[in-house]
Amino acid sequence: MTFEIIAEDGKARVGLLTTQHGSFETPFFMPCATKAVGKYFDGKDLEMLGTQSIIANSFVLSLSPGLQVFEKCRGIHQFMKFKKNIFTDSGGFQMYSDSFLLMTNQDGVKFKDPIHGGEVFCTPERSMEIQLMINADVHMCLDDMPRLGAGHSRCLESIKKTTAWAERCKTFHDKKNDGHLLFGISQGGLHDDLRKLAAQKISQIDFDGLALGGLALGEKPEDMYHAIDIAMKELPKEKPKYLMGIGVPEQILESIIKGIDIWDSRFPTMNARHGSLFTMKGTLDIKNKRYEHDFAPLEEDCTCYTCKHFTRAYLHHLFRMKEPHSNRLNTLHNLHFMNALLEQAKSAIKEKRFEKFKKEFMQDQK
Repeated sequence: MTFEIIAEDGKARVGLLTTQHGSFETPFFMPCATKAVGKYFDGKDLEMLGTQSIIANSFVLSLSPGLQVFEKCRGIHQFMKFKKNIFTDSGGFQMYSDSFLLMTNQDGVKFKDPIHGGEVFCTPERSMEIQLMINADVHMCLDDMPRLGAGHSRCLESIKKTTAWAERCKTFHDKKNDGHLLFGISQGGLHDDLRKLAAQKISQIDFDGLALGGLALGEKPEDMYHAIDIAMKELPKEKPKYLMGIGVPEQILESIIKGIDIWDSRFPTMNARHGSLFTMKGTLDIKNKRYEHDFAPLEEDCTCYTCKHFTRAYLHHLFRMKEPHSNRLNTLHNLHFMNALLEQAKSAIKEKRFEKFKKEFMQDQK
């Protein structure tokens, strides 16, 4: 059994996801370590923070440092010195970028190679081969992600490709796999009938987990929540659910109540680099002059490295001086906050008070 639900409060639940590197309680948030490192944090920082899982990008890693490196060092865990759970994305999200995407057809995706120049054609089978060589714990199927606002016909085409590629990924993965998990991805844009169809199609394939893709692209939050509701009605309860690209704390709590277990996003670290720091009482803008002579920590009860050692005044000074260390200290705080928030969420679910916890958090963020 790779996933077991151990506590429930309505649709909110605490689960146990078991991979080659241990068992990890959900819900959990994954920082993005696209290139086997994050911006201003590394694997050892993540261990200090208590981070249980991260996500890297297999397509980018296949270009640099290249698959021979992972083969020689026996995989990404040893390479980046992170001993916990690692997901690898397929590169499907790069289809959203004009700097990567050239074209797609029924066989796969043609990407630009921004590192070496030239072109790379990625089939579902090649994506699985790459991810197996990188040797992360959880692999993601190659999917076809339409742009925000894509019409009905484009989103239907996306479902057909994504489903066909998912079946090919599963077939190849099953033949070559040695204990890794594989998640399928459900698309559908913002079209109700297609979100339903995509969820039904992907559920017919026996994946270890299921992801909702093609959201958090700039649509209104209420439209995203509506798409989640439609898909979740069709996805099997017993599988872990991964909402891709979500990192706004309020949106994570809102989706927990809909049955989501896992998220990833650059949102917390990107905000940290812009001086927006998360606290249980709302976001603190460290750029603000009001913090110039404020010698309190960012958050009184926070146990992160930044809050234990430095004041708001110091962090304000570093940011104003454009010191690179500002980015690091701010990033460590925001990542610690995400872990702490989800630890509190898990406790609230186990004690059957999650709705109350969410309501109080939302009120304090205003």
